Amino acid sequence: MAAQNLASLVGRVLLVLIFLGSGLDKVAHQEATLGYMSSVHLPAAQLLLWLSVLVEIGAGLAIVLGWKARWAAALLFLWMIPVTAVFHNPWAGDPSQAPMQMIHLMKNISIMGGLLLALAFGPGRWSVDGRRA
Repeated sequence: MAAQNLASLVGRVLLVLIFLGSGLDKVAHQEATLGYMSSVHLPAAQLLLWLSVLVEIGAGLAIVLGWKARWAAALLFLWMIPVTAVFHNPWAGDPSQAPMQMIHLMKNISIMGGLLLALAFGPGRWSVDGRRA
């Protein structure tokens, strides 16, 4: 049982490292992020930048801590649908970038699978939610 609890905790951390890093990077490099968002013609890029930071860091921390982890996993899963469609569509944009965008698309789909597992099975016993159960 301890091995399962440890695997759940480490899995949660590994699953959300990309979101925590991405959210912090957006804070550290706001102008570059806004430029990238503007390059795909997103409206209200400034608002979307801070919403992205809130979702990525907030939901990421919730999953790591195991606090409302199923809700956080669902939020990140739903968030990734438009993000992936807008930023990692290998069939749109520069054809020379299509192979790299396909890698990003598949990476995001895999992460979404992990988020669905977190949603289905919860954070495990070594979590805020697990302590309450």
